[in-house]
Amino acid sequence: MKVTVTDDCISCGACESICDAVFSIEDKAVVNEAAVAGNEDCVKEAADACPVSAIVVE
Repeated sequence: MKVTVTDDCISCGACESICDAVFSIEDKAVVNEAAVAGNEDCVKEAADACPVSAIVVE
């Protein structure tokens, strides 16, 4: 699974609150690639919860 965050990110923190093992907020959400494996369910949940659809899961 590949996870990216687009420049549409508004740094609202929703992804981090749902899946803090993978997402952290700096200027925009940052993905910890090493933590994606094993956390696929919360990554998908965070992507669905993103208010601006800035999380792309492939």
